[in-house]
Amino acid sequence: MRTVNIHAAKSQLSRLIEAVAGGEEVVIAKAGTPVARLVPLEARPGLRFGLMKGTIRIADDFNAPLADDVLATFEGR
Repeated sequence: MRTVNIHAAKSQLSRLIEAVAGGEEVVIAKAGTPVARLVPLEARPGLRFGLMKGTIRIADDFNAPLADDVLATFEGR
């Protein structure tokens, strides 16, 4: 793990990002005291269609008209 001061980090940011992208961790220090750490981002897993298949059920009448008394509560009748 490499430690650099803030001034060096500002002037070498592109190189530090390349190092981090290659798997290295970089600590940024202010007056010799570590204040931040640059680490590579974790890859996000891809979207998997059908992942919830069989666990979610939609009722056959999900889009049927509401009963008048239920509808009245939404419309303020």
